[in-house]
Amino acid sequence: MALAWLALALFDATQTVVIMRAMGMHHNWLTLFSVTTASWAVWILITPVVLALLQRFRLPTKEVMPWAVHAAACMAIGALWATWGALLEHATNPLANSSGPDAFTDLWKAKFIGNLVGDVILYGAIVALSLTLEAHKRLAQQQAASARLSELLAQTQLAALRLQIEPHFIFNSLNAVTGLIREEKGSVAIAMIAALGDLLRRVTDQSERQFVALEEEIIFLRKYLDIQQMRFAERLRFQMNIPNELMKAQVPDFILQPLVENAIKHGIAKRAGGGELTVVAARDGAVLTLSVYNDGPLLPEQIREGVGVANARRRLLALYGNTQTMTLQNRANAGVLAMITLPYSEM
Repeated sequence: MALAWLALALFDATQTVVIMRAMGMHHNWLTLFSVTTASWAVWILITPVVLALLQRFRLPTKEVMPWAVHAAACMAIGALWATWGALLEHATNPLANSSGPDAFTDLWKAKFIGNLVGDVILYGAIVALSLTLEAHKRLAQQQAASARLSELLAQTQLAALRLQIEPHFIFNSLNAVTGLIREEKGSVAIAMIAALGDLLRRVTDQSERQFVALEEEIIFLRKYLDIQQMRFAERLRFQMNIPNELMKAQVPDFILQPLVENAIKHGIAKRAGGGELTVVAARDGAVLTLSVYNDGPLLPEQIREGVGVANARRRLLALYGNTQTMTLQNRANAGVLAMITLPYSEM
């Protein structure tokens, strides 16, 4: 971290000297370079304190106290940085003013106000870097654990695939909210955000599960479709044909949503008048069939699967091997059918 600050300090000092010389100014260049570089010592010394604060008051959070503590810390560091910089400039007069350096108070005020935005950016950079490194550390620990437990490799692979779905889902849902805001549908966007929060609790709280009852999957899917209907209104119509006797069937967690999302994005959304979505579950002996149909445009000859569908296909292969199938096919002259078959079992 200290080396990063030093590199930034040298860059800032070099840039300051070069720009001022290019503008034809006449200063004490060596002193100016040294003073500019030395002024960054505050950030080098204070960074461990910021990291310690982050351990005590973690971000991001919904609580007010941690944000207040970090805001106060940011302002305090800004004041300290301004003080140190003003002291250096007042003592060395790097600008070579014939009348001597400006008064310390004037120097401090100018530096504090002038660096306010920079203070926030630099403090935020420390926070972001800390969170990133912490996330990488956790990831490294998970990977090490997976290596030590090689006999559970299949389970680990499934967990990795499952985790890929969550950010993809969140990204697309937030995209839908953005679309509503751009269409100036503020009240609908707010309602969608509230519903999305409820949905995300379901997505993230159960991220380690691989299987759920079909009933739970359908409940989740209804909530997801309710959110999508806020965006598409009457353009999106859907129905579900799920027999009660199949509600206890065991299915991979979060397996239908990518197919429904794909149907909406590439089918219903492509039509000005929207369309209808149908979700069906059926059992034929030891085989469970799940299908998602939309009456939108036909598939092109060369299909390029997105993240959600590709992940669904890989998860099914990892969980069931060759005892499962997943197909996307055109139906007659209109509509696309996505179908999954897998061994039937109950929770």
